[in-house]
Amino acid sequence: MGFAVTNRAVCAQLVERGLPVVATDDAPDDQARRYAADLRVELLEQPASQDWRNLAAEAQAVVPTPGLPESHPSLSAAAAAGTPVISEFDLAQRWDSRPTLAVTGTNGKTTVTLMAAAMLEASGISVGVAGNTETPLVEAIRDDRPAAFVVEASSFRLAHSRCYQPTVGAWLNFAPDHLDIHASLDSYRAAKAALWSRVDKDTTSVVNRDDSVVAEHAPGRGRVVTFGLEDGDFRVSEGALWAESEKLADIAELHRTHPHELSNCLAAAAVAMAGGAHRDGVRAALLSWTGLPHRVVLVAEHEGVRFYDDSKATTPHAVCAAVQSVGQSIEKAVLIAGGRNKGLDLRPLAAAADELRSVVAIGEAAPDVQQVFSGLCPVVTVESMEEAVITAADIAQSGDAVLLSPGCASFDWYGSYAERGDHFSLLVREMIGGSP
Repeated sequence: MGFAVTNRAVCAQLVERGLPVVATDDAPDDQARRYAADLRVELLEQPASQDWRNLAAEAQAVVPTPGLPESHPSLSAAAAAGTPVISEFDLAQRWDSRPTLAVTGTNGKTTVTLMAAAMLEASGISVGVAGNTETPLVEAIRDDRPAAFVVEASSFRLAHSRCYQPTVGAWLNFAPDHLDIHASLDSYRAAKAALWSRVDKDTTSVVNRDDSVVAEHAPGRGRVVTFGLEDGDFRVSEGALWAESEKLADIAELHRTHPHELSNCLAAAAVAMAGGAHRDGVRAALLSWTGLPHRVVLVAEHEGVRFYDDSKATTPHAVCAAVQSVGQSIEKAVLIAGGRNKGLDLRPLAAAADELRSVVAIGEAAPDVQQVFSGLCPVVTVESMEEAVITAADIAQSGDAVLLSPGCASFDWYGSYAERGDHFSLLVREMIGGSP
């Protein structure tokens, strides 16, 4: 069900193995139609209720596209027919026996996945990066070169995995997210916890001791490795990052040193070393790591005001972490927040109010943002990113920061968080370049 990037890769693999496939999509584009035609696979467009029942009853399995809402009729039809719902992870594990190191969490998945991969490569271990990235795991396993795969494991995939068991499974943190997809917060939590549902004596679970939800779900079997800013097998102590008794790097040597970034470093080191990386490889990757785009990236500084792009922050939890991070080196922040809400309660944003000079509310969720900060700090609602940048710059004082950290998805105004962040950065540079 669903015929975008992941399920096109799934479909191609199934066809290669001579298995009969029916593809479905509620609103396929021309590219999807051409892909199905090239594979000689039937593509059903927006099946009716009775069609779902018939399809599910006749199928051996249903593979939902990542991000399919749990309320979708295909899933209820599969449940009624007793037809298993599986993920691309299940199929990849069935077809390939190489180890996988899986990383999940509300925030930081991409960063930790790529950092861990860099640490393994620096240790001489060839790895592929897959999952909730540009390359699904079922596509990545076509490459014979990697000795292992570092997998960004979204809740969308984990929720439907029936047999996937990574060699190393790391859960970074938990906060409300994706309630436009999951039926409830409990359902979202259960999807994350599924990462550890099949651990055994041969697997390693990497646990964040600083997150109470993660710590509560730590498995009681297999090998467990912990990380935390103050306590854990991987920790911060004496101004440095440590792996048990081994010093990995002094914090002063790192390019990114905000608290959540140090936590990501520890998590990545724990994952990589559980996967065979050595201390020198981990250290080399730590010292060269400069961060990823759209994660609290300094775009420019002008007249004493710093402009940060944190467009990747699409939950209140991530926004508060960003405000705390930049707040260590500024007077106050002018926060640009809003977009398309993912079904989340935005009230936790209020925890950042004391650090803010003002809020500039954008997008569909602007009224909700306005309501959260009402009586706590000034809020201005604008109608475009151009207006948001100019307004925030006018409000900011020397020593402040303008922070694009939306707490919402981008799909009201943009095609992706990257497009949103790029547009913000372009507007900032144009504004500065146009200043006398």
